[in-house]
Amino acid sequence: MKLSKKNIALQAEKLLEKLYPDAECSLTYETPLQLLIATRLSAQCTDKRVNIVTKDLFSKYKSVYDFKEAKEEDIADCIKSCGLYKTKARDIKLMAEKIISDYEGQVPDTLEKLLTLPGVGRKTANLIMGDVYGKPAVVTDTHCIRISGRLGLTENTDPKKVEFDLLKLLTPETSSDFCHRIVLFGREYCRARNPLCFNCPLKEICKENKNGKKTVR
Repeated sequence: MKLSKKNIALQAEKLLEKLYPDAECSLTYETPLQLLIATRLSAQCTDKRVNIVTKDLFSKYKSVYDFKEAKEEDIADCIKSCGLYKTKARDIKLMAEKIISDYEGQVPDTLEKLLTLPGVGRKTANLIMGDVYGKPAVVTDTHCIRISGRLGLTENTDPKKVEFDLLKLLTPETSSDFCHRIVLFGREYCRARNPLCFNCPLKEICKENKNGKKTVR
């Protein structure tokens, strides 16, 4: 019997939770602002490198007011090894100014408001919504887009369209956790090249994994 997209999504949630029960964001942070900044730094940079950089950055600048008062070039000097550091430094300072002027110094808790912050796109905004505020959120990174397509949960590849497709299918309370788990699953099993289809824990519900064939999307 052919499974509906909803049933595939529910089974995938259960299987991934069993595989990765403690899945969480790999960026190190203590406050909403720190996660916001760390996520901005992670563009075209590994989380491992970001965590090294933010250890010193957050020790030097402890509040949104510290970042507002900081010189852009000083922030840039701290984050140089993250790549695109001049653009990221500019965004961080502008972000701090916007949070203070428009949101009373607090990282906003709605997607619409988060998207008004400089350098913040839907991926970053959804991460904050899910991990900080515990609201339904779908972070559509490359793993999420690739695997959702292979499972048959979406026919789209545009991040925003995939996000909306998954929001209709995933359990709202655990949608953010699903996205963290699917990243781990993508690294271990469902790789972009040479996915381990034969031993895949999700092969029974995957539309592109028939009879152990390897497929690439």
